[in-house]
Amino acid sequence: MNPNDFEDDYEENIESADSSYIEDVKEKDLESDPSVGNIIGFINERFSKAEDARRVDEDRWMKSYRNYRGLYSPDVQFTEAERSRVFVKVTKTKTLAAYGQIVDVLFGNNKFPINVDPTTLPEGVADSVHFNLDPAADEAVDELKQTFSPFSTEEAKLQPGETMQQLSERLGGMANKLEPVMDKLVEGPGTTPSTVTVRPAQVAAKKMQKKIHDQLEESGANKQLRLAAFECALFGTGIMKGPFATNKEYPRWDDEGNYDPVIKTVPSTSNVSIWDFYPDPDAANMDEAEYIIERHKMSRSQLRALKGRPFFRDNSIDTAIKLGESYEKKWWEQVMEDDEQGSKAERYEVKEFWGFVDREVLEDHDLKIPSELKDSEQVNVNLWSCNGQVIRMVMNPFKPALIPYYAVPYEINPYSFFGVGIAENMDDTQTLMNGFMRMAVDNAVLSGNLLIEVDETNLVPGQDLSVYPGKVFRRQGGAPGQAIFGTKFPNVAGENMQLFDKARVLSDESTGFPSFAHGQTGVSGVGRTASGISMLMSAANGSIRTVIKNVDDYLLNPLGKAFFSFNMQFDYDPSIKGDLDVKAQGTASLMANEVRSQRLMQFLQVAQNPTLAPFAKMDYIIREIAISMDLDPDKVTNSMDDAAIQAEILKGFQAPPEPTDPNAPPTTPQGQAPTGPQDMTGGGGGNIGVGAAATPGEPGFSGNVQ
Repeated sequence: MNPNDFEDDYEENIESADSSYIEDVKEKDLESDPSVGNIIGFINERFSKAEDARRVDEDRWMKSYRNYRGLYSPDVQFTEAERSRVFVKVTKTKTLAAYGQIVDVLFGNNKFPINVDPTTLPEGVADSVHFNLDPAADEAVDELKQTFSPFSTEEAKLQPGETMQQLSERLGGMANKLEPVMDKLVEGPGTTPSTVTVRPAQVAAKKMQKKIHDQLEESGANKQLRLAAFECALFGTGIMKGPFATNKEYPRWDDEGNYDPVIKTVPSTSNVSIWDFYPDPDAANMDEAEYIIERHKMSRSQLRALKGRPFFRDNSIDTAIKLGESYEKKWWEQVMEDDEQGSKAERYEVKEFWGFVDREVLEDHDLKIPSELKDSEQVNVNLWSCNGQVIRMVMNPFKPALIPYYAVPYEINPYSFFGVGIAENMDDTQTLMNGFMRMAVDNAVLSGNLLIEVDETNLVPGQDLSVYPGKVFRRQGGAPGQAIFGTKFPNVAGENMQLFDKARVLSDESTGFPSFAHGQTGVSGVGRTASGISMLMSAANGSIRTVIKNVDDYLLNPLGKAFFSFNMQFDYDPSIKGDLDVKAQGTASLMANEVRSQRLMQFLQVAQNPTLAPFAKMDYIIREIAISMDLDPDKVTNSMDDAAIQAEILKGFQAPPEPTDPNAPPTTPQGQAPTGPQDMTGGGGGNIGVGAAATPGEPGFSGNVQ
């Protein structure tokens, strides 16, 4: 697939600016064009509205960032008596613990927890079909049909090709492979050992699943997902974007040693920092968002590189570059950079807009509106602006039209778009721990040294009053020992540390992450046994289970569906045609593999009962056991059909050969005469055999003289 194919696929829906408009861009500043001013003003107005609405959230994020870094805010006031500025970074420990658990769910089984399965009642594709390998069984089935059919054979017989034609249309990508046995196919699973069952819907689903997993790996989505998971744990919201078609270079050298890379177009995803994400302020989630604006910080070379992407206006980009760098740092950027640099940067500020725009405004920009949207007052578009120039304007290319951003909250805030993270949940307890620790340190400094009192009336004037071992003070009056006194300051650091420990316990409660879950030693009570710590860890997973469910619902599920739609729209493969459903399996990964394996083995033992065995789906059980052992089920397990073939092969190896002489005694597979109770005589006439012991003098008796 080539990125330029977008233009071929959507020439009726989207169109870049015409040549006359491009020539106008060369000669005049777009700000003087009223229509351009309209669209630029529209984007800037939406951006300002979103920026003002999220200012309170920015303050929350900055406080979380400082707690993670161990930095005091400028508004923290210290008393004159406080000397310590210690900051106990428990927030960092809790954040990394939550981040680690989310990453374990995303990449615990060495693959993305996204499954593609057929729907319960797949439409347009058969759930299962079968054909019989035994002709005699076919005749028996026909006899049963004739016997129990309420109609005669002629009446029940379908027209030639009628059922086969309908069934062939519902085989999806398996139609070509099953064409040789098309006349024997019957819809539904087989019920006899001689039947072969094929599941076209399941085959299509697994092909699509492998394709999506391969695309995620090729595009480096694991790195981007880790960045989103980190911001989700720290700030409360993680943002992902995609999929978009990008060119990836694969190194290759020809036979002569010349570098000849392979350029392959793959769908890719990227992480969007929460600081550069400006959503519709009136939306509570992505489903309600009317628009999204992403703020880019681009260098001159990055801005020029946009010329090679579809529907970017080269002349507008050149004009924006000539106008000079325009990036101004926000207040949070200067704070995070410790105010070491100025507010200006040698970069360009580029705004990327996705959302609805009035149709009249777009028509003024020579954007061709599809005929089916002529009656719509608003259309979904993608706009890029820089330095007052519209550098890209295109109809939303996705079908169904969607805003390609996914915002996953760590903890849902029902009245805000952005969620609540670990750092915010333990902000108060972090403040308490810092206060008690500072008090304990200051007190320990005072109590660790003597306070010296000096009565100068009893000492000779002009002496140095510094104290050190062997110091001599000259006294001129008074009783001995009355001029200099040493006083020990009371040590109350222990009480402060008890309050510190209490605040740390409260941080466990506020975050849902007990300290033993991220490496605390000295666990007592129930946690001293293996089963006890297992119970505690299982209870600790209760809070993270809600977080992982959010990851499933807000990130993995919509991202998987977006990849599915992308493949069906831009990289269609007939072999993956089917009624498929994308499901996120993050919560299934929370159960420890050891526990899952143990439960699966217990169920397998129950299913070995001949009465219950027909009710168990052995192929699913074996696949789940392989997954719980971190093995690839596609490599180590067979399908039901392959398992039947394998069983027949093994049966042939295990069957004993038939004897050639009917009067010959039975032999073992190695051709040796069996020994047993019926043959108690050895070669020497003794009683060596099964159930008999060797007698003295016979071979094998341990008491014989050597």
